Amino acid sequence: MIYITLLNIAIFQGIVLGIIILKSPLFKSNANKYLAYAIFTLSLLLLNLVFEIVEIYNTIPLLRFIDNIEWGFILPVFIFLFTVHQVNHPIQHSKKIRWLFVPFIYYAFINIFNDLGTIAGVYDIPNSIDKVIGVLKLIGIFIVPPFIIGILIYTYSFIKFSNNTQEKKWITLLWTLVSVLLLSWALAIILGLFFEYDISSFMKLLALFGTFVIHWTAYFGIFKYRLAKDKEGINKLLARKISLNDNDLSIDTNLKKVNYSNNLESLTTENSYYIKLEALCKNHQIYRDSTLNREKVAEKLGISPGYVSQLVNTITGGNFANYINHYRVEAVKEMILDSEFKNYSLLAIGLESGFTSKTTFHKSFKKVTGMTPNEYRNSQK
Repeated sequence: MIYITLLNIAIFQGIVLGIIILKSPLFKSNANKYLAYAIFTLSLLLLNLVFEIVEIYNTIPLLRFIDNIEWGFILPVFIFLFTVHQVNHPIQHSKKIRWLFVPFIYYAFINIFNDLGTIAGVYDIPNSIDKVIGVLKLIGIFIVPPFIIGILIYTYSFIKFSNNTQEKKWITLLWTLVSVLLLSWALAIILGLFFEYDISSFMKLLALFGTFVIHWTAYFGIFKYRLAKDKEGINKLLARKISLNDNDLSIDTNLKKVNYSNNLESLTTENSYYIKLEALCKNHQIYRDSTLNREKVAEKLGISPGYVSQLVNTITGGNFANYINHYRVEAVKEMILDSEFKNYSLLAIGLESGFTSKTTFHKSFKKVTGMTPNEYRNSQK
């Protein structure tokens, strides 16, 4: 069944993603720890639905504890903890936060106690106790909407404390997706219990939305956001390490454009334009511009694009793209050897060095060094 397959893929991805976040040094932080817990929780909610569809609870009753625990209560708590840690708000250290887990523990205890006799066949619950549990469960149902709405609003109030626009955008999108998911889930429960609507189809659609949340978190929330943060960090480090002083290089942009096509003797490393091109790469790192082309370089040197190609081809024996990519590879190698860049991803380092994609980066790096970036990094350990 395609539907079950999609859910299983999302569950597997959620578990793997959670483990990667917890174990990888690239994502290691208190904020990401709670994000991993949130992803695990969402995966368990989807797993519960799969178990219900395939009726595994009838075959293995002991697994019903997954169904008995209302994971929907703890998911917004983890999102809240992720947010306050991510924006580094002082409330993250408050012991009062523990009270947010009370509704989850309350409802989990009631459900497990209520079904314990049925599952294990240990005892029969007396009618008086059964009525008390029924009242407590009813109270729990009335707790659901205000608790979820309250903690979501409370969480949103902390997003503004982020000083990073990219970070604020990512947290807001995550909060929005989780809010839609949780509020729809709570609404479905109320409609099913009080109005006796058949919510099975709606819950299946909601589960598909849950799979989307996991996929989105995996790609845009984790990979893309981490990449953006890495590039920002690398850029700041490079700016601090190297002072790009335009006065260090004197380039006369009014130099007369000369056609040296018939004067190949001048196309040597002593050529004044080539010297200036080398200075642009070494001193000003123009290769870090991913949109760099012959036209831009020609404009900086005050010569024609054709002469730029002729200059590079004759002196280096390669084309303009190879010439620029060589500088990019050397920049990557330098950063790999620098301990200050060890916590940044290789892809972020490659993109910040001017490469436009992972494929181009790996292909160019292997062409120059004979190794992939990861192999080169491991060889230097």
